[in-house]
Amino acid sequence: MSQITGTTKLLGVIGNPIAHTFSPVMHNAAIAALGLDYRYVAFDVAPAQLTTALAGFAAIGVVGCSVTIPHKQAVMPLLADISPLAKAVGAVNAIWNAPEGWQGTNTDISGFIAPLKAMTRDWGETTALILGNGGAARAVVAGCHQLGCRSVRVFGRDAAKLAAFGESWQDIRLETLSSDVPTPVKLHVHLWDELGTFIDRENLLLVNSTPIGMHPHTTDSPITAEIVAKIGSNSIAYDLIYTPRPTKFLQLAQAHGAIAIDGLEMLIQQGAIAFELWLQQAAPSDIMRQALLEHLSKRS
Repeated sequence: MSQITGTTKLLGVIGNPIAHTFSPVMHNAAIAALGLDYRYVAFDVAPAQLTTALAGFAAIGVVGCSVTIPHKQAVMPLLADISPLAKAVGAVNAIWNAPEGWQGTNTDISGFIAPLKAMTRDWGETTALILGNGGAARAVVAGCHQLGCRSVRVFGRDAAKLAAFGESWQDIRLETLSSDVPTPVKLHVHLWDELGTFIDRENLLLVNSTPIGMHPHTTDSPITAEIVAKIGSNSIAYDLIYTPRPTKFLQLAQAHGAIAIDGLEMLIQQGAIAFELWLQQAAPSDIMRQALLEHLSKRS
């Protein structure tokens, strides 16, 4: 990789915590492969400092940033413009600096469904159960809608936040997401304790959109082994977390015959789309994937 100079431009990812992120690995590999004078940096930004951080980034000419937990919704009021898709979903995960101010969109949806679309499956017979009701869950709901899942159910622990999450989708249409699915998003919300009622069936897509199980809390799982044991063999367990690989949740699911998908491919695909938005050129996604796999092999 070329030396950092006074002309080097910055990209980055903002989150809190952020030490676990692999985004710099794949983005800096892509930058090096294309011979660009850029660096991608991880910025740990506390929620109370988000406004200050964006102002500082604009002042020093940061070109663009990925946005992760817990800023995907909080960043939206701070942006000058948001894509129709991100407005509909209610979450932003990629921003870039423009003359009129920060712009934002959502690339998580395409990233989330990429490994699912590669599967041969009748999504119209699949029930999606989503653990968590934060910004990441919003992209998952939209992705399940695009796939055409028979039913989408979201589970959370805070009754008031869960109800607000459900109500926020009542009048949303995602024509900007897929002209094939023009109907309003329809979903059901449930308290976490109700999960066991719905998991004892076949053709499930069970998605963990929470940070439970993320490094360093690698022995944690969002649901118990007893509940996971009810998963049918024709079901999919999908954890948006990509470190460790596999998470405790996926280990439990695999032990009971479920198909396991972690968040690595979602990370690559959403990152590649963001890269193209920032730099206006195709992202070398194969190089990004290889860099991540090599990085993971050194950690194991």
